[in-house]
Amino acid sequence: MKYVDYYQILGVSRDAEKSDIKKAYRKLARKYHPDVNQAATAEDKFKEINEAYEVLKDADKRQAYDRFGADWKHGQQFDGGGFQGGNYSSGGFSGGDFSDFFESIFSGAQQQAGGSPFQQGRQQPRGADLQLKLDISLEEAFNGGSKTIQFAKAPGATEMKKLKITIPKGVSGGQKIRLGKQGQASPYGGEPGDLYLEINIQPHRLFRLEQRDVVLRLPLTPWEAAEGTNLKVPTLSGSVELKIKPGMQSGQKMRLKGKGMPGPTDGDQFVEIMIQTPPADDKAAKKFYQDMKAQFDFNPRPF
Repeated sequence: MKYVDYYQILGVSRDAEKSDIKKAYRKLARKYHPDVNQAATAEDKFKEINEAYEVLKDADKRQAYDRFGADWKHGQQFDGGGFQGGNYSSGGFSGGDFSDFFESIFSGAQQQAGGSPFQQGRQQPRGADLQLKLDISLEEAFNGGSKTIQFAKAPGATEMKKLKITIPKGVSGGQKIRLGKQGQASPYGGEPGDLYLEINIQPHRLFRLEQRDVVLRLPLTPWEAAEGTNLKVPTLSGSVELKIKPGMQSGQKMRLKGKGMPGPTDGDQFVEIMIQTPPADDKAAKKFYQDMKAQFDFNPRPF
């Protein structure tokens, strides 16, 4: 009869305590159980682990194994132990340790999915959740509405799924939208996982987001800034009339209350003044600036 080293199978020393043997068994059984490990060799390895633990967890069987090796069963019968063999299979073996062990393995799954694949009458573990980034425009974030997306339901899958989703009005960048049961399918026949869409608001050609506020940089000519004027300026909800007071300086901001991103508290829009100077690229323009210099006794640098 071929000698099988049960200690080596469980990865413990020959003088290992019973608690160490149980700990090693739990770790290996979790790794190689056929319902968890889909490798072709997993079932045979699981049988070996069960066989080794069935012997080493029992003091009498372990003593007979240590004395007689491969012939330990006959040795135990000779000593009057009356061992009649373990009752185990690819699905498990008799005894409280086995059922207690699998209760502990899938305790996390029970909390998340309401059941274990090894307990009849309970809900099977659900599929994995999917995490995707969704690029949307600032207008889509401001207005909300429906949008159709395409995505693969599993890593490496070529088949794409189409899904119509609703974007909440005033959604923020980084916010996640949960779509129940739109994730990966469960390998155990349970419910699919969920799909989480992380919102990414793309840069806008006119506006800049600062939390729930919107900033618009407004170019003005020197004479508009000096004399003041009335202008139509864009907002996310349409153009509005804005009165520019005389003497505005670059960097000053004007607030349009409630014209930012909608929400429990609406954001504001800020109009940032940028004075643009015409180029002095011909003789007439240069003379104009020279006359201006002669006319104004003005130094913008008090330091």
